Amino acid sequence: MRRRSNCACAPSRVKTRSVKPGSTGGRPVAEGKRALPPEDPLEMPRGRVHDAFTRAPGWALPRRIELYLARTVLFLASFTLTAYGVYELHAVMNVAGGLTLTQWAFLVLFTISFGWVAFSAVQAVLGFPALLAARRTQAEGPVAKTAILLPVYNEEPARIAVALEVMIGDLARDAPDRFAVFLLADTNRPGAWVEEEAIFSRLISQAPEGCPVYYRRRSDNAEKKAGNIADWVQRWGAGYEAMLVLDADSVMGSGTVMSLARRIAADPQLGLLQTIPRIVRARTLFGRLQQFANRCYGPVFAAGLNVWHGREANYWGHNAIIRTQAFAAAARLPILTGKPPFGGPVMSHDFIEAALIRRAGWRVELALDLTESYEEAPPALSDVIIRDRRWCQGNMQHARFLFARGLSLVSRIHIVMGMMSYISALVWLALIATGLVLAVQAELSEPDYFAEPGLFPTWPVFDSERAVQLFIIAMAVVLVPKVLGWLSILVRPRHMMRYGGPVALTASVLVETLMSALYAPVMMLAQANIILDIVLGRDSGWRPQRRDGGAIAFTAAVRAHAWHFITGLVLASVTLGISPGLFWWTSPVTAGLLLSPILSWISGMRAIGSGLSAAAILRTPEERPRRAPVMDAMQERLGIWRDAGGADSLPMLVADRGLLAFHCAQLTDPAPGRYVEAEILAAEKIRRSRNLDELSDWLTATEQMAVLNNRDLLMLAAQLGEKPA
Repeated sequence: MRRRSNCACAPSRVKTRSVKPGSTGGRPVAEGKRALPPEDPLEMPRGRVHDAFTRAPGWALPRRIELYLARTVLFLASFTLTAYGVYELHAVMNVAGGLTLTQWAFLVLFTISFGWVAFSAVQAVLGFPALLAARRTQAEGPVAKTAILLPVYNEEPARIAVALEVMIGDLARDAPDRFAVFLLADTNRPGAWVEEEAIFSRLISQAPEGCPVYYRRRSDNAEKKAGNIADWVQRWGAGYEAMLVLDADSVMGSGTVMSLARRIAADPQLGLLQTIPRIVRARTLFGRLQQFANRCYGPVFAAGLNVWHGREANYWGHNAIIRTQAFAAAARLPILTGKPPFGGPVMSHDFIEAALIRRAGWRVELALDLTESYEEAPPALSDVIIRDRRWCQGNMQHARFLFARGLSLVSRIHIVMGMMSYISALVWLALIATGLVLAVQAELSEPDYFAEPGLFPTWPVFDSERAVQLFIIAMAVVLVPKVLGWLSILVRPRHMMRYGGPVALTASVLVETLMSALYAPVMMLAQANIILDIVLGRDSGWRPQRRDGGAIAFTAAVRAHAWHFITGLVLASVTLGISPGLFWWTSPVTAGLLLSPILSWISGMRAIGSGLSAAAILRTPEERPRRAPVMDAMQERLGIWRDAGGADSLPMLVADRGLLAFHCAQLTDPAPGRYVEAEILAAEKIRRSRNLDELSDWLTATEQMAVLNNRDLLMLAAQLGEKPA
């Protein structure tokens, strides 16, 4: 066995590596230096479901009147529109003897579904004039000392590094020593861990003095992202007035970051300020559909939200700045009693954190005018379904907070809206099933014309003209947000040209509407199945999201959507057997289900996305050169950072002595007397292996993690690496 001093983990081998600085300026870092600043703890007590409400200082009377008027209009108009739809449907179905039990069930389901759509439509109507009248507010004054927090969980580190690189240079120049970046890793895969250290150690060395970058990895990712951020608050939170929370796919312009920090410094009662992220860098068909919908219709919805939210807005978990003191005092989430999916740690933490911050008397607002805030979308249908599985479980779990003491009415509405975004799919499915039962009953049952004594028979009455009228109204309500989004762009010629002009914009709206209609029934069944899983107590866990490629094999798509296809085939057969008219009425649903394997297969295809882009279909302003400078810079640098990655877990780590020293410096000392089976097995395999390649093939993923977490085992592996293969 070779001597211990030959390992890069040994203190005698730790030295300073000279790294070529990046364009932002840089400094060398010690290979064996811990990549963290001194701790500055902030107490963060565990919150409770029930607590008292603290009233925040209110706005001036005119602004409060405007806010309450907007809320009155929203709810009164939504109620009126829903009541009208229900009245018309009742009249359509009503016969001389009244409604049957099945018809009453259909009416109730229609009320819930139509009410949800009407609420969204009225919200868009309120947002349309507000969007056209919106003006950007220039933030002045001091910049709050802000930590930029970026939680990482088995993500592509090059994508994160380049996003941060294009942000921090300007921040260091314009506001030196006011910002610092913390990469908060929860990564638990060996290859991903080593690769992110290879990339992030380089980013740390190249970071400018005025905006340092730090790296911390937790070995125990308790409470997932919420626990990750809470850990940071309790260790460094007292040193920063605010924290800007990003996701792994987030990027923000330095001007937007500076404005957020200035606004939170200027308003002592502002607890959280949420930007409206714009979806960018979509390459696949499904990604481009989401990107266009986000940019075309999203601003109208966001403006509508802002009209009635006022200072009781929501939080979407990222691209938002939060006052650290407010977050620490109010937003450490309680652990819910019982087991997942309804008990345990809160999965969808953002809505509840906003509600708790608001309950503690802080304001929560939207920053509609800050436009350089970006994120990426899941590339394919299958990725959206995986993400929705986690989101749906989290939103259903929020039911535990719905009647929590101290929450404001608006916070409770946010919880209901989050739940309804998934329950509405189940309601829609039940509505289709109930309507089908009514159609079968009407076809198979013989009418009893003389059920009551009289001179004349009781004829079944179905007002077909009224039914068509109701259908037109319902479709208009569904399409109102899309039409308003289209109009909001069309009336601003310069803005419209960034979408390719009036013809390309209109074609894009039509393509997005058609494709969304086809994908909608597939999502309906998928979300209904997700809710069933949750009710049956199946926990979703936490899977990392794919960011780039989304293509799947056609055979995989067929297997994944076989039950969607069979459901569509049964529905089409039954409706065609009842009547051709019913078949055509239900064809929008059956078409999507019958085509579901093909729709899923093509959703992740970049070739289709590229073809549409070349024809200026589904184009968004950020795709035009120089329309989003931060995104242009990021795209230019991405290849350079990706070339620096490619780590292959243990062999790569042992081969790079500087990286090995950096890795060892980040490890914490193990608890004395602990017993870890994976470490014991890994140690024995190291002793029995002839070289590192053999060891790498022999170790399981769990054992590799054990080696990477243990300095002594790494020393043994490093010595083994010096033996010839």
